[in-house]
Amino acid sequence: MPLICGPGHGIAIGSLGMYPNESPVKGIHVKNCTLTNTLNGLRIKSWPDREVCDASDIHFDDIIMNNVSFPIIIDQGYCPWNTCNTTGPSKVTISDVSFTNIQGTSGTPEIIHLNCSSLHPCQNVQLSNIDVKSTCGPPTSVCVNVKPTITGNIPPGC
Repeated sequence: MPLICGPGHGIAIGSLGMYPNESPVKGIHVKNCTLTNTLNGLRIKSWPDREVCDASDIHFDDIIMNNVSFPIIIDQGYCPWNTCNTTGPSKVTISDVSFTNIQGTSGTPEIIHLNCSSLHPCQNVQLSNIDVKSTCGPPTSVCVNVKPTITGNIPPGC
């Protein structure tokens, strides 16, 4: 049975690197979900300049998005309410992540935003068949400190 989510914040893994001695996050598989009217879609987030942590083997497959503002995000500079030290990069290592068969609509043009750490760039990130249309302009993608493997169509930019 598919998971239906929304409205709300979407599906997030994080806030990684907030506390000392965090256990590794690995082996997460999110599949066959529908997100409707959510702020975020699929998000991995870590704090800048905090604690060491590893996140790997994380997969998002066969997701439908209906009016999701920020569909695909890796944010390694997560700092809510401007309450953290942003002088250094995230110490979290993110690897072996895939976003596969993601489709639907977004209320913003930026469909993919991968902002990885300059200290530990994201490794082995795969984007495959991302078909999310923007309702307010041409769809785009941004990739910082990551060189994703791209299969099929994704919005231009990465």
